Amino acid sequence: MDYLLQPNMELETGRKLIEQFINDLPQNPTGLEPYPIALRGINWIKFLSRASLRGGGTTTRQSLQNAATTPSTPRHCEDDDGGRNNLIRINGCLYAQYLILLDNLEYHLMANHLLEDGFSLLFAAFYFKDDTFFKKAKGIIEVELKEQILDDGAHFELSPMYHQVILDRLLDGINLLQNNPLFETQDRLLDFMKEKADRMLQWLNTITFNNGQIPLLNDSAPGIAPTTGQLNAYAERLKLLFSSVPAALDASGYRKFISANYECIVDVGAVGPSYQPGHAHADTFNFVLNVNHKPVLIDTGISTYEANAIRLAERGTAAHNTVAVYQRNSSQVWSSFRVAQRANVEIIKEEKNRVTATHDGFRSIGTSHQRSWLFDEQKIRVEDILTGRQTKGTAYFHFSPGLIPIKRNNEILINDTCISFEGAETISLIKAQLPDGYNRSVDYHKLEIVFQHKLVSIIKTKG
Repeated sequence: MDYLLQPNMELETGRKLIEQFINDLPQNPTGLEPYPIALRGINWIKFLSRASLRGGGTTTRQSLQNAATTPSTPRHCEDDDGGRNNLIRINGCLYAQYLILLDNLEYHLMANHLLEDGFSLLFAAFYFKDDTFFKKAKGIIEVELKEQILDDGAHFELSPMYHQVILDRLLDGINLLQNNPLFETQDRLLDFMKEKADRMLQWLNTITFNNGQIPLLNDSAPGIAPTTGQLNAYAERLKLLFSSVPAALDASGYRKFISANYECIVDVGAVGPSYQPGHAHADTFNFVLNVNHKPVLIDTGISTYEANAIRLAERGTAAHNTVAVYQRNSSQVWSSFRVAQRANVEIIKEEKNRVTATHDGFRSIGTSHQRSWLFDEQKIRVEDILTGRQTKGTAYFHFSPGLIPIKRNNEILINDTCISFEGAETISLIKAQLPDGYNRSVDYHKLEIVFQHKLVSIIKTKG
């Protein structure tokens, strides 16, 4: 129910939407699962707080406790004499939902789900002035932020989109704590959250391209999370003194190389996190490239979370700018949020303008993949070497939609960029469908280059 927070949402319209949701809840079991409660609860609290400030009234904690019977039976979500005392009914239903959340915290899923549960309980703690909610929220947030924010500031699910989502929640929590003195230990929690927000902002500003866009790495889609610019502006409104120095990318597995006319992000990291890789892709040694502030080689992103062939393809190796062997994935993605055998990465050499790494994601067929990037001022050299039993591979390059690549012998020409290949057996320029957000797609072009043992790709740019 993010739509409750859209600009110019009328209070009466918002109340009716909430009441309609409550009326439909008996036929909506998904609505009482913990993750939907956590996300929806924050939106209701933000909206209802605005309504209260405009004369909507409040509800006492005792009346809420009286209204909510057991966590599995949110009695106060039932109809009450034709909608009388609507705000009391809404608040009682919301409180009952938080009791359900409290008894069904997502320790089985961990990762961003559990952290969202904690942030939502923090909102509930202040809205209902409930110490039980606060203590549980504080415990979850402290433990999970320590676990989930890596040493270089990245969120450990390695999706820039989810990083933005979690950072937005973190800034909301800081906003809440700074402006509502209520609980004895909230200042210590506030200081801890500010420190994590600083590191997350530093990483996000580093991974974001100069045009303000994020690379759509792992499970990412455009238009879902607040933009990097919006998050920076939010941090400034909160008067956070965040660092403007670029993060030293390390623990996340990402590296960024910049010249006068290009930005390139490469992935030499492992599938992560190891115990919850639900948003991970088989994208080892993927890279994305902007030239003159415009995307050229892109990560394709996602369009669905359904457990279907589209989801598997979007998570697969062929959907990324890397190499597959005999159409196999570098890590075994399956179902919607599962990964079996994973690629293990070893960085062989890393310098200011060069990185070489190898992975064993094709070990089941006796093959190892080594990729090297060498960055010059206007040229990038990418070398792929396959060793072992099977040494025939296919390299994939995905172009930004709207670009019209031209194939000329062993070269591809695109605006300010020329890509040539040494060692290619075949070079195929293919028109295909690209995810354009959830349940949408657009036309674009991709390359498939078949090679034996070794392929050298030379990317030349000009200003």
